[in-house]
Amino acid sequence: MKKPMNPVTDSFNLERRKVLKSGLSTVLALGLGFFPKRLVATLKSQGRWYGFVVDLTKCIGCGACVRACKAENNVPDGFFRTWVERYTFLKDGRVIVDSPDGALNGFEDNPTIPRSLIAKSYFVPKLCNHCTTAPCVQVCPVGATFVSQDGVVLVDYKHCIGCGYCIQACPYGSRFLNPAGYADKCTLCYHRITKGKKPACVLVCPVGARLYGDLNDQNSEINKVLAGTRHAVLKPELGTNPKCFYIGLDQEVR
Repeated sequence: MKKPMNPVTDSFNLERRKVLKSGLSTVLALGLGFFPKRLVATLKSQGRWYGFVVDLTKCIGCGACVRACKAENNVPDGFFRTWVERYTFLKDGRVIVDSPDGALNGFEDNPTIPRSLIAKSYFVPKLCNHCTTAPCVQVCPVGATFVSQDGVVLVDYKHCIGCGYCIQACPYGSRFLNPAGYADKCTLCYHRITKGKKPACVLVCPVGARLYGDLNDQNSEINKVLAGTRHAVLKPELGTNPKCFYIGLDQEVR
């Protein structure tokens, strides 16, 4: 199947060429499945280094972020670049997790769970963690998955062969195989942030639960928020060094 034109492909290709020129050409062109820490450090020292924050103490599970992402990025029906999960903690110690249609239409009360049995409940938005040491980059045999010079994990749709290795390697379940035949995922709306615009999900969140910014800028809003709050990342024991940080994250979710 011929892959359709994508409005952000040109931006991806431009960043891919920049990364190749910056010293990753041997790694990506040969598809060695290897991303040395020294190269990560080199990239991080150059200009912007984007990160993302999700404040779980604010998220209301409305699904506006999911709908905005779907519209902005032409996400196929049944697939999600970002989605929201609801964690319901029962008084008997059980934890029930649900995400009806990715929270595209928000949440309703679960009729099978009486409120008297619920200890607490909250929402956890999920998306690509844009890992500094990204497993998806390491396993891609053709270099189609790469880290841009400003720290965003991207997919070059024209070079992706749809093998699915990156999808299997992602420990966060953040990737899917687009019906057009290539790996797909959250890009932080790279086509927007490179023009000084906010990601679609950040723009529409009615409670300000999502924030992105430059981690290399000590005066950026994201750094001020991280400096003033306790935060955590998903599955820190894996050593992927995610750049998606969560405020109010319980141990049970990690």
